[in-house]
Amino acid sequence: MNIENAICNAVIGVVKELYGQEVPAKMVQLQKTRSGFEGNLTLVVFPFLKISKKNPEQTAQEIGEALVAKCTAVATFNVVKGFLNLVVAKEAWVGLLNDINAEARFGERKATDNSPLVMVEYSSPNTNKPLHLGHVRNNLLGWSLAKIMEANGNKVVKTNIVNDRGIHICKSMLAWLKWGNGVTPEQAGKKGDHLIGDFYVAFDRHYKAECDELKARYMQEGLSEDAAMEKAKAEAPLIKEAREMLVKWEQGDKAVRALWEKMNNWVYAGFDETYKALGVGFDKIYYESETYLEGKKKVEEGLAKGLFFRKEDNSVWADLTADGLDQKLLLRSDGTSVYMTQDIGTADMRFKDFPIDKMIYVVGNEQNYHFQVLSILLDRLGFKWGKELVHFSYGMVELPNGKMKSREGTVVDADELIAAMTDDARKTSDELGKFKDMTEEEKQNVARIVGMGALKYFILKVDARKNMLFNPEESIDFNGNTGPFIQYTYARIRSILRKAEAENIALPTALSPEMPLNEKEIELIQKLNEFATVVEQAGKDYSPSGIANYCYELTKDFNQFYHDYSILNTDAENERITRLVLAQNVAKVIKNGMELLGIEVPERM
Repeated sequence: MNIENAICNAVIGVVKELYGQEVPAKMVQLQKTRSGFEGNLTLVVFPFLKISKKNPEQTAQEIGEALVAKCTAVATFNVVKGFLNLVVAKEAWVGLLNDINAEARFGERKATDNSPLVMVEYSSPNTNKPLHLGHVRNNLLGWSLAKIMEANGNKVVKTNIVNDRGIHICKSMLAWLKWGNGVTPEQAGKKGDHLIGDFYVAFDRHYKAECDELKARYMQEGLSEDAAMEKAKAEAPLIKEAREMLVKWEQGDKAVRALWEKMNNWVYAGFDETYKALGVGFDKIYYESETYLEGKKKVEEGLAKGLFFRKEDNSVWADLTADGLDQKLLLRSDGTSVYMTQDIGTADMRFKDFPIDKMIYVVGNEQNYHFQVLSILLDRLGFKWGKELVHFSYGMVELPNGKMKSREGTVVDADELIAAMTDDARKTSDELGKFKDMTEEEKQNVARIVGMGALKYFILKVDARKNMLFNPEESIDFNGNTGPFIQYTYARIRSILRKAEAENIALPTALSPEMPLNEKEIELIQKLNEFATVVEQAGKDYSPSGIANYCYELTKDFNQFYHDYSILNTDAENERITRLVLAQNVAKVIKNGMELLGIEVPERM
């Protein structure tokens, strides 16, 4: 029984009975009663004053008296100015706890055949380097967002677009040919993405040396420092070779394509290991090497329909001045595509593969303008979701020691971060004595769960739109707003329930209405009931942080309750049963909530 719905319906009924007018449900404003006032739910009566033609206190008094008489969920009431504070009957709270207890996935909705299909794109790595801290935030947000959309009754397709072509890929390939001596990931004892990343860094190092040498020569020839550097960057032999390799790739040169395929496969194997460690995955992966040609086709179609225009140099553009933007290049004068063209091609392929109702792109906020333009172009090209596409724009993430630069090899590597988090969790847990009576295998598994939980929670609890500083030390703390604090509370509840089971205490599927409840227990039931609203709001706002912060608040409330009241050692049997059922449901909602963030919870700690 949803208490708020029952009271809302009762309010509509008594208002009609008292004042002769039917009111819509949206006029019934129920909110949690502010602390310091008696009551559980508060009805705002101001919207009814025009109908009642009475002052706020009198209107509230009349509605309150009628509700006590007509609605079994309302026990008593009190009036504070234009606010009617309602005390919910204890039987109603027991009924609500029974309802929560009956649903394994309380607060979530299942998709049906008629549910909308939401596609979520995240990750978008380049195949010339391993995943870094920025990718970690992207993947965690994307995975969590997909889980939240599912929990709101949508069908969801998780997708990735891999940037597997272009000059940056050729740089790694060329460096491997020049300085790799045919080395493979196995021979190097490295993951494939790390090996290829090393060659990308090596290219940049050699290229810089060439540029410095050429710059000095051009300056001797009389060019200014800036002009000399620009010319050096364009004329350096390495960059010319890389460009030649890209042309050969575009022309389908067999040797270049074979090398490209071999090196990309090394990278994909490496990515898969990182994705597995992060606990994320995809239903469908697209590759830019396949989508860019589709994009060129769609742009040519748009050109034929007069949606775009061609300049004298043969380049193709979209005029967006009517939309308050500028002109946007879609095809260069030599016919090659730009990122926008590739995104149009990817959208076209996806639309052919899936009946998409909503498209969500999880991409950093430096691409805000790009997605503003893409939305307009897709709408012009006739994609029904183009205008409504969602750019889930998130801020940058940094470590306390500063920014990341992948070309210089100072990137915060995802694999190293994951390993460090697990090691830190192991060390901290050992020091705090969390590993009593565990095998070595169990210790390692719990350390992995806690380390990854700390990393994920710390990143996801922050409003995604904000830039953030990830502090590994702060994240692994068994107190405060952290993943390990929530995980430890879950494990503590599971331990209590195991003890109850060992003592042969059987929990009923439903509590009888006369079971006792104190104020703290009622507050916990009310908090549990909020989960459904939190999940719904997180889906509307595209906000994993809403789920994270709810899990923390629920955990904090339970810990306060556990501090104040005994569960297993209480004298009254009916109190013990009620509290065990309550604890069981707190554990369930914590587990389900953390699952929406992609976070595991350990059974023992």
